[in-house]
Amino acid sequence: MAKTNFAYEKRQRELEKKKKQEEKNRRKAELKNNPGLAEEGEADIADGEPSGLAADDE
Repeated sequence: MAKTNFAYEKRQRELEKKKKQEEKNRRKAELKNNPGLAEEGEADIADGEPSGLAADDE
């Protein structure tokens, strides 16, 4: 049986966290620069529609 490469798995988790954090920071910056977008995002949440970020899961 092959030995699990924990360092690789850890690196992948770290890259995913970094990617998620960068996306979050980018969205915050967009909202800060364009306050009108915040209202659209709230409307999506009220309708129960995600902002399109979970579309990759399908």
